[in-house]
Amino acid sequence: MKTLCALLMVGWLLASTGEERVLIAEVDGPITPVVADYLADAVERAEQADYQALVVLLDTPGGLDTSMREIVQEFLGARVPVVVYVSPSGARAASAGTFITMAAHVAAMAPATSIGAATPVDLQGGEIPEKVIEDAVAFAVSVAEERGRSVEFAEAAVREGRSLPASQAVAQGVVDMVSDDLGSLLEELDGRRVRLADGSEVTLSTADALADRFELGVFRTILARLADPNLAFLFLSLGTLAVVYEAANPGLGFAGIAGVILLILAFFALSILPVQGAGLALLVLGIALLVAELFVPGVGVLAAGGALALVLGGLFLFEGSVRVSPVVLWPSVLLLGAVSTLAGREAIKARRRPPTTGPEALVGRVARVRESSGEEGEIFLEGAWWRIRSVGGPLTEGDRVRVVEVDGLTLIVEPVEQKEEK
Repeated sequence: MKTLCALLMVGWLLASTGEERVLIAEVDGPITPVVADYLADAVERAEQADYQALVVLLDTPGGLDTSMREIVQEFLGARVPVVVYVSPSGARAASAGTFITMAAHVAAMAPATSIGAATPVDLQGGEIPEKVIEDAVAFAVSVAEERGRSVEFAEAAVREGRSLPASQAVAQGVVDMVSDDLGSLLEELDGRRVRLADGSEVTLSTADALADRFELGVFRTILARLADPNLAFLFLSLGTLAVVYEAANPGLGFAGIAGVILLILAFFALSILPVQGAGLALLVLGIALLVAELFVPGVGVLAAGGALALVLGGLFLFEGSVRVSPVVLWPSVLLLGAVSTLAGREAIKARRRPPTTGPEALVGRVARVRESSGEEGEIFLEGAWWRIRSVGGPLTEGDRVRVVEVDGLTLIVEPVEQKEEK
């Protein structure tokens, strides 16, 4: 019976591994560092799991040049066939999307879609230098040549902002095919030969392939919103204003903390900081603020800012080489924030308590004058002789006095004999 079960299990495994699969990634929106990171992970997953192909469903108005170049480099060097499918109908592969589509091993479009308009633009509305245009043209032409696509269109898309509908894009050699839907695309890809970066050729077998979705995920969706290039300069402007305001009006530190966090988000959105770099910067900031709460206790602003920075840092580091699990992140942030706030409260209370050691601890103590000469004299207190100076008139030997202040090695005292007789 055990042997039969084992044979059945082996047969099931062989049957399941014999099914061809394709990995589906979807990009719907601007090209940002988050999208670049997402597609890099998709390529890696497709390579490691021996998928027949990675199919990227693309609909984008464009995005950051640095992120686009990262994606193009991933596609050109992929060890698995990459198919970019501009879909659904009405979608576009504009600006940066043009380069990404042309960099795929197979480029396809749905009916009523468009590609092109790849002229670089300044997010602040300024004029683009000629050398930037020339650099973009050279990059577009090199990608087109590598994939055997129309060099004329690649150059015109950058210099003139030319755009083509799907039917004309196929006719002019910009893309390979027009497919009505994903199912039709997989059937048309079946049997197609693709040359990979290492020089090897593979024949696609996708007609009956199973499609696995590579989801963006909740955290990446949040980061994608934060990485929108339209928000980048808003973060940069508000962050700079907040830091300047804090420097001009130092106080609780809320403006400064918010400003630094916004600047980190801005640098991330502009691809100045990579995803992992932004996450580590936020983690360091969060830890520093929580520690600062112990030394500069107030109303919990530093602890709250530190907790917020840790939460954002965890979003950036939820996967990758430096990974923070959400199961660990959220309880840790809440615990650290609460502990830092309570510790800060206790620290400020301790500072307000009267001292219990050292000369300051003698304030309020009562002793008898052993020797006197007018308003000065000596007392024996806590096992030591102290010089005293009266603030309540001349002293005589035997008077009882109370310590009211410590001035170096001299105790300032006042008479208490009359008060106690009453």
